[in-house]
Amino acid sequence: MRLVKHPNIVQLHEVMATKAKIYFVMEYVRGGELYNKIAKGKLKEDAARKYFQQLISAVDYCHSRGVYHRDLKPENLLLDENCNLKVSDFGLSALSDCRKQDGLLHTTCGTPAYVAPEVINRKGYDGAKADIWSCGVILFVLLAGYLPFHDTNLMEMYKKIGKGQFKCPNWFPYEVRRLLSKILDPNPNKRISITKIMENSWFRKGFDDKSKRSEIGKKEMVPPVDIDAVFDCSDSNNSEEKQEPGGKQESAKPTNLNAFDIISLSAGFDLSGLFEESEVRKEARFTSRQPAVAIISKLEDIAKRLRLKVKKREGGVLKIEGTKAGRKGVLGIDAEIFEVTPSFHLVEMKIANGDTLEYQKLWKEDVRPALKDIVWTWQGESHYLPEQQLQQQQQP
Repeated sequence: MRLVKHPNIVQLHEVMATKAKIYFVMEYVRGGELYNKIAKGKLKEDAARKYFQQLISAVDYCHSRGVYHRDLKPENLLLDENCNLKVSDFGLSALSDCRKQDGLLHTTCGTPAYVAPEVINRKGYDGAKADIWSCGVILFVLLAGYLPFHDTNLMEMYKKIGKGQFKCPNWFPYEVRRLLSKILDPNPNKRISITKIMENSWFRKGFDDKSKRSEIGKKEMVPPVDIDAVFDCSDSNNSEEKQEPGGKQESAKPTNLNAFDIISLSAGFDLSGLFEESEVRKEARFTSRQPAVAIISKLEDIAKRLRLKVKKREGGVLKIEGTKAGRKGVLGIDAEIFEVTPSFHLVEMKIANGDTLEYQKLWKEDVRPALKDIVWTWQGESHYLPEQQLQQQQQP
């Protein structure tokens, strides 16, 4: 928030701390949430356009500073005493430095009805394009008084989002319909950019960007805080490495699963069919009651036996690679460990590079059978306990 000084963003004035608490001194915004206005019914076109212009102006500025909000919705848009919009709640925001090696963000977060399909897909996403999608949903809500993607069944709602299935009411102007179709494009590569939105004829009606630039220029006089000196910009939780007694370095703690992760990893909510045409499974998931250290040790033992190399990364991620090139280069397998609870983990293993057939043969004949000692259940398979294990659990 110290990085984004903009007239349409709630300002952070000061941060103070005691040993027990952190205090944020923020701008006082008197008008409440924009959501309260929408709850009374749809807005008139001019009012909706004004709020959308202010939202896009604020989001565009955030992106120019490398800040991605990731939870844009009417509840997080406040109004001041002059009914000007103020973006708030940067609790789920990320910085450009938080992107992984592929240049994308990977934390699944946001509010289901406003979240972009690529965020649900868990394959990595561009923070700017995901924010643009949320802005499109907000514009629809402002003009319609209800959500474009809505269903009592969460799975059905995600399907609609994944396919970009929505219908504009008959009172929407033609220009708005065309603009929304470009913003709510499920393909992020084809989705309209903020620059193009700001060039749109409907958007530009009454938009005074010169005065905005003047106000922003005045606020830029305040030097931004050195964010790297205050925060560790990791997009995954618990990325620090611990030092064991004797100087041995322990691998980083596995990433915690949030509610979105649990939903998207559930077999019943598998949305891969919405995004992938291939019928060949290139990943497998299993749960384990073993600690993360034991799971990593097991994977290292299997790799050693199969003469594969193992590289450890932050957040409970292992890279397993072959030593010889196959038909399509060196085979690579990514294994990532997620913590559901301290005593219950989910492991995802998938091909990263190399030949798919080679991977499937290795997986079926060598890797999967060798994992049986630590697997509690495979995803998509009903769980059962061997008789011996059942008897042990029944003993006092």
